[in-house]
Amino acid sequence: MIQNSPFTREQLIPQEEKLEIEQRKGSLFIGIPKENHFQEKRVCLTPDAVGALVAHGHHVLIESKAGEDARFTDHDYSEAGAEITADRNKVFGCPMVLKVEPPSLEELEMVNPQTVIISALQLKTQKKEYFKILAAKRITALAFEFIKDADGTYPAVRALSEIAGTASVLIASEIMSRQDEGNGLMFGNISGVPPIEVVIIGAGTVGEFATRSALGLGANVKVFDNSLTKLRCLQVNVGRPLYTSTIQPKNLLKALRRCDVAIGAVRGKDRSPVIVTETMIEYMKPGSIIIDVSIDMGGCFETSEVTSHDEPTFKKHGVIHYGVPNIPSRYARTSSLSISNIFTPYLLEIGEHGGLENSLRINKGLKNGLYFYRGILTSKSVADWFDLPFRDINLLFF
Repeated sequence: MIQNSPFTREQLIPQEEKLEIEQRKGSLFIGIPKENHFQEKRVCLTPDAVGALVAHGHHVLIESKAGEDARFTDHDYSEAGAEITADRNKVFGCPMVLKVEPPSLEELEMVNPQTVIISALQLKTQKKEYFKILAAKRITALAFEFIKDADGTYPAVRALSEIAGTASVLIASEIMSRQDEGNGLMFGNISGVPPIEVVIIGAGTVGEFATRSALGLGANVKVFDNSLTKLRCLQVNVGRPLYTSTIQPKNLLKALRRCDVAIGAVRGKDRSPVIVTETMIEYMKPGSIIIDVSIDMGGCFETSEVTSHDEPTFKKHGVIHYGVPNIPSRYARTSSLSISNIFTPYLLEIGEHGGLENSLRINKGLKNGLYFYRGILTSKSVADWFDLPFRDINLLFF
């Protein structure tokens, strides 16, 4: 290697020109296993999406009951043209595997060498061994949360954030109405009755859709964020003026003391910053509700703890806390429809371009989701996180 150069001598020598050959439409063989991750109820493709893929000449093999929790039956998929199998090994043996959750180490053992895996990556929950298996099997892997749209946004992250934001208000409304722990209040601008007071911390996509839902139900909403640009955009997108503020402890405490519902939607680089301290929570009204949407990154309320869909709430200082990290899975059918809408166009595009490699050359947004290419790590963020060597994808193919 030449001193102080990231390239080898061979890479710097002029290469023969490679002429682009005519693209030919390819046929994909896609496997969709049933999700076995704890309380994961979503499925990657709906029967309608499968029908569209089959109509374009692709083959879909789906594990029996894969869509059951999202209320899609095996009959629905069979009618759409999918092949149904109870053999899990056969599904993971497909050349392309689609999953919502990243495959477990046991599932990776069933995957054939040189398989294409498209799923979430969930970097914070992974272990080094996961990437070693991908490398050993020369896997090509894409993380759908890193795929970029034409406008530079992350469509999968935005879609699931929209669901989480809307759901946070619906969940708070449901908890309020419970006889065992609710405070008996109802969202809705009822004549002569003071409206529900909602505090939303974070003005991103989750905050925006929580604001839309709360306003739509007649609540008074106060939004806090340290980004004036986000606060300004939220007001423009919502289409009406509302209370917005930077995160100042005095103003935030005043709002929390009066509110009936507090929703946390603040993300951090490695961990969500703790915005609301335990002392602040002690001042909140008894029976008020905290929905911490940031709990998957540690939570922005100091007293938050991870809960499950089976036991979603707990009480501390008289305040009801909701800390389920996978809120979209609660609405499995809606989430599956949303994920399927993102996957389907990309799969059709990959088929039209004659394979994933050709699509990666053309579609920069899709290439952004690539983190493993034929067993070579191509993501700098993954490499930095796990202290692994990586290669720039642009040096691997042109």
